[in-house]
Amino acid sequence: MDLSTYFNPIDTAVVGFHSQEFRPMLGDDIAAYTSEGHFPEWQEAPLVVIGVPEDRGAVDTPGCAPAPDHIRRYLYRLAKPHADLRLVDLGNLAPGATLRDTHFALIDVMHPLLDKGCTVIVLGGSDDLVFPVYKAYEILGRVINICSVDARFNIEGGDEVNASNYLQHIILQQPNYLFDYVALGYQSYFVGDEMVKLMDELKFSIRRLGEVQAMMTNAEPLVRYSDVVAVDISAIRQSDAPANATPSPHGFYGEQVCQLARFAGMSDKTSTFGLFGLSPTLDRDGQTAHMFAHAIWYFIEGYYHRLGDFPHRDPQHYKRYSVQLPDHGIDIVFHKSLKSDRWWMEVPCDNDERRQRYQRHSLVPCSYSDYQRAMESEIPDLWWHYYNRING
Repeated sequence: MDLSTYFNPIDTAVVGFHSQEFRPMLGDDIAAYTSEGHFPEWQEAPLVVIGVPEDRGAVDTPGCAPAPDHIRRYLYRLAKPHADLRLVDLGNLAPGATLRDTHFALIDVMHPLLDKGCTVIVLGGSDDLVFPVYKAYEILGRVINICSVDARFNIEGGDEVNASNYLQHIILQQPNYLFDYVALGYQSYFVGDEMVKLMDELKFSIRRLGEVQAMMTNAEPLVRYSDVVAVDISAIRQSDAPANATPSPHGFYGEQVCQLARFAGMSDKTSTFGLFGLSPTLDRDGQTAHMFAHAIWYFIEGYYHRLGDFPHRDPQHYKRYSVQLPDHGIDIVFHKSLKSDRWWMEVPCDNDERRQRYQRHSLVPCSYSDYQRAMESEIPDLWWHYYNRING
């Protein structure tokens, strides 16, 4: 498929790929679509960057369309995160005549990239773009998990897809290919009790900002379980991300966003990582664009530390523990990787049709604390959560 017809080249006068500060640099070693060069070969690329300069779906974050090149300006001046880096930048998706046209174009682009096994870094734009990303997986017939790092749930009403309601539109798709929606870092004063209750009724995984910040490593299994990880600027405190049209004094620190990005990069399951909502005209000396660039750097660095952790494929590299819980009449099987020390637990399914549909989701990433809890004859909350999801 010829993807070049969908993209505009990167303006090198804005981005600037080369610097004399130190070597080797990211910008020195990527294949990028610029006005001076040809559209790069992407079919064998492990990592692909696409810019989507689209903000007509923004509700509270206007002015974020120019963000991709502002992020690139800082990203490509960073040191290479790995000596064997292979990264392709396809440029900026040409905006459609309407927002819906842009969404369709993004679906057409994401579908072949994912089908070829590329891991895609999406530079937004507003986070309604998560909807067409989901649609690309739908075309491939993949049931997926989406992890949204956001202060809000994006489940408000409205007939047209936008940044505040894209989750609602995903839920309404039939047949549906969303297994779980993980909301990391939501802030209660922005969503209210009724919205929290709704998310609980939908059996989605939601974690308050304070809960995640208290133990960042507990977020790692949820990120590791996700096919799509989307970071919205609203999740980050104003002092660290001033380029936000609806700033808040509370949120994640920049370092914590980078930590979550590295978790996503290290996940063998994550195939899309997106950053959304940055309004360059509100930025201070490029602070937010620089921070987003750091997050991408950590994602790439994490990607090159992937270990191919798949307990069912390589059982010789895992230690298996079967924990009996006689008070509950169940056994829970845990797997510990001998390569990374990461943990998984098996979640059974009682229905053959659902077992086949959710096969990719029956082995749930967890933490050592989940294993400890089972050893104390308690069923881990994470196990209960996914047992209920898999078994309906």
